Amino acid sequence: MAGAEAASRLEGLVAELEELRATLRKGGGDARIARQHSQGKLTARERITRLLDPDEPFVEVGLLVAHDLYDGAAPGAGVVTGVGRVHGREIVVVANDATVKAGSWWPETITKILRAQEIAMRCRIPIVYLVDSAGVNLPYQGGVFPGQYGAARIFYYNSIMRRHLRVPQLAAVMGPCIAGGAYLPALSDVILMVEGTSFMGLGGPNLVKGATGQTVEREDLGGARVHTEVSGVAHYAVENDEACVEKLRELVSELPWDSAPPPAGSVAEPRRPIDALAELLPDNHRQPYDMYAVLEVILDGEGLDEFQPDHAAEMICGTGFIDGMPVGVIANRRSMVKDARPGPPRFGGIVYTESARKVAYFIETMNRHRTPLLFVQDVSGFMVGPEAEHSGIIRAGAQFVEAMATAEVPKLVVTINHASGAGYYAMAGQGFDPDFILSLPTGRMGVMEGESAVVALFSRQIDKLKAEGKVPDEDLTTKMDAVRADYERQLDARFAAARGFVDEVVTPDELRPALSLLLRAALHNPGPHLGAFHLDSHVGGDRG
Repeated sequence: MAGAEAASRLEGLVAELEELRATLRKGGGDARIARQHSQGKLTARERITRLLDPDEPFVEVGLLVAHDLYDGAAPGAGVVTGVGRVHGREIVVVANDATVKAGSWWPETITKILRAQEIAMRCRIPIVYLVDSAGVNLPYQGGVFPGQYGAARIFYYNSIMRRHLRVPQLAAVMGPCIAGGAYLPALSDVILMVEGTSFMGLGGPNLVKGATGQTVEREDLGGARVHTEVSGVAHYAVENDEACVEKLRELVSELPWDSAPPPAGSVAEPRRPIDALAELLPDNHRQPYDMYAVLEVILDGEGLDEFQPDHAAEMICGTGFIDGMPVGVIANRRSMVKDARPGPPRFGGIVYTESARKVAYFIETMNRHRTPLLFVQDVSGFMVGPEAEHSGIIRAGAQFVEAMATAEVPKLVVTINHASGAGYYAMAGQGFDPDFILSLPTGRMGVMEGESAVVALFSRQIDKLKAEGKVPDEDLTTKMDAVRADYERQLDARFAAARGFVDEVVTPDELRPALSLLLRAALHNPGPHLGAFHLDSHVGGDRG
């Protein structure tokens, strides 16, 4: 395949992604941004830009969430969440976007805030809330208010971080903060309020008048001066948004470090430039390519020190560095493999019995060495058939999954192409709580490809027609085409990102900076987790 053809695929997907991002980053649009400015307020993204260190990466978690729902009325689900740095320290930030339905909470808003809190809880890094929200989006309250993972879960996580995990939480009320939403800052360690524009109260002036008959102005009910001078709920009153963000930066700089940050050191540039990815990844996702070359784009210049390179070579295991930090790499080879094993060549991207056992052992070794794991996914699934079953593929796959699931070290995932079947699970799928999941625009996540689904659903009808010497009629052909199209839509990386199955779809240029930031954040992870909660490693025995 010509390099130009391959480049056109990735470049085309990147262009589509960037166009979608540009629309979503405008939130409610130019008119609502102008209205925010007319109120003397910065937008959520402007606040974040001023909060974070300049010229440092910011990994926005969940930008694409809900972009294809609500007829496009909920860009970003009305909240900006992500990981960045303040004075060189990794933090999580949550900022309500008041240009989107006054920053009110959609069901997916809750999902994004909880994911951000879970990152802070798992990585033990500070979290900063920039609050500017009118509260629950009432027409969708059924998906916001009740349930185990409804809005109450946010306040539960607030409390767990304060009392048990000692994760610093700083909250700046930079607009309205109404009703139950007021508990988010109230359960934080420090609260800042902006004079003249912020309000915090369990009920606004209209609700107070309806409930008690009292008439009270908004500022006198729950403004910055009331809560810093009278109620004592808030701790700092600041003049404007700019002063508020600067005070937050100061407060973050004063937080003690639980452990020293990893030394920066010198970093060897990758062996291949980042733009090589466009030519390395094939135009047709079914075609083979050189995964070793892809790793030379991702890893520092020392490259990959491969583990058992000549055994079960369809799975690549080895150690390398990202921005000077060591990682254990597990990647799917995407070419035919003929090694010392008897029988025909093995298919790249398929997990066989021998490769499952090899990866399980490698993961356990990395876990003993306390080396973080990087899964580079391009997996089509586990091998099936009589030979595979007789070789014990189920048991070997279980060993692979168990080793991955119980590894106590940080786990990062990059989806390059396929993420299919049980192979997706074994390669640290989302259900196994990896610290972070990124995808290139070429990522495809699903149980199977569209053509495989057509075979699974229609093979009996097609076989019957063949036996009768017939071909599918227009009605059956239309149904098969509809299945293919639906699978193509659901396999798209943007579909996965819209539902929070990946943290972010990144462009090639963003990949290494994002991995460096997220890996450094994940290094604070103290050990094994169930969701966001740290497990006692001594229950059931000491660490191996």
